Amino acid sequence: MSSRPDSDDRPGVAGATGRYREWAAPAALQGCFGQLWRSDLPVGHSGEVAVLPDGCVDLLWRDGRLYVVGPDVVAAHPQLAPGAQVLGARFQPGAARAWLGLPMSEIVGTAVELDALLGARARRMAARLNAVGNAAARQHLFARELMQLPRTAPSPHAAAAAVFAQMRGGGMDLSALATSLQLSTRSLRRLCHEQFGYGPKMLERILRLQRLLALARARPRDGLAALALDGGYADQSHLSREVRALTGIGAAALCAQWRD
Repeated sequence: MSSRPDSDDRPGVAGATGRYREWAAPAALQGCFGQLWRSDLPVGHSGEVAVLPDGCVDLLWRDGRLYVVGPDVVAAHPQLAPGAQVLGARFQPGAARAWLGLPMSEIVGTAVELDALLGARARRMAARLNAVGNAAARQHLFARELMQLPRTAPSPHAAAAAVFAQMRGGGMDLSALATSLQLSTRSLRRLCHEQFGYGPKMLERILRLQRLLALARARPRDGLAALALDGGYADQSHLSREVRALTGIGAAALCAQWRD
């Protein structure tokens, strides 16, 4: 853990560094993907970017290659070139397991090249994206190429989608959640490992962090104590410990950067 003050402890956070946009996936992809997104780093930015855990799995193009990025338990720190463009498609909660054909617990904290799963088809898709010099045109081509991938777009696993939605909203303990879905606590744990990569307690912590970020951006004048109260933390100290553990960044510094 760093002893530096929060103001000095601020790697660029993905979604708050450069220009980030996301939009709903086209109808043809919505059985599988929820959002498409694009991130453009500033030309002057160099070094790592902190990608905060969000309980999701993404298929993305960066540095000329296609990857499936598994769920993270702590912030990832990919090294990106100044001015780098990254294109992404975020799987619907509960959809990645069926589409990829493997449990998410096998790819936690890793980026797997898509050609390891789809072979030559993925390499051809990457080559077509790399041949486009215009960033906006590449963005549109990315969506069209996703529609052509040789995978069915299954509906998200209903119980997994319900678990994610309930935890994202907060306000329900895990035993009550299991009961509401007619699952045993053991079945709930197994479901979460299969669909999200880790157990329900970890998923709960990560989605609480995401609620905090949403509150911080929506209520820029609120201090950490108020955010802790409404974000589902026991108190401000609990919030600070959790933010540091999951992101490696102090809570005040993270909220300040997220609000900028």
